[in-house]
Amino acid sequence: MAGFHISGDPLDFLKGCTIDFDLTTGLSQKVDTGKRYLSQMKGMFADEAAFQAALEKEDSLIYEFHGMPVPETAGDLAFGCSILNPGKIGDEYYFTKGHFHTILETGEVYYCLKGRGYMLLENPEGDWSAQELSAGQAVYVPKRYAHRSINVSPDEQLVTFFVFRADAGHDYGSIETKGYRKLLVERDGAPAIIDNPNWE
Repeated sequence: MAGFHISGDPLDFLKGCTIDFDLTTGLSQKVDTGKRYLSQMKGMFADEAAFQAALEKEDSLIYEFHGMPVPETAGDLAFGCSILNPGKIGDEYYFTKGHFHTILETGEVYYCLKGRGYMLLENPEGDWSAQELSAGQAVYVPKRYAHRSINVSPDEQLVTFFVFRADAGHDYGSIETKGYRKLLVERDGAPAIIDNPNWE
């Protein structure tokens, strides 16, 4: 089956296009993923000694994500999948870097395709929450909130599909500099929230 009167460009965001996402892996045959390795997340995990020990053993792939070449203009929508591997550094679960949007007044939606985890939210004034994510659930990230996906499964990827305004931009620097006020760690075999001892 094929479309009618469609563009010859497989990624034509002006005329319209169809893009595949595998419901199990989140991967696409049309669009490759960006990759974040452990070495690219230096200073982000609370336990620096555990981070160094893990990095000496292997520069593990922490997560992948689609960066669609959607025009970064008002009225367009950016979208793609985030694929977060299972694992821990010390007792802290693997997570994505997390970010604010450069246009702070931007909301975002994440729909969970596979796995179990949380979306950690925090605004500049210090309000925070950890919203549960499991297959079939959608999390709404309100405007003005930084957000980070966290995978709490011991053996399954956390795969989410996301959508946000294409001109919103990403502010990773604030999180890289200060971190989040809260951490999601394993305690007695279950996820638990603790204060971040390194938060500034």
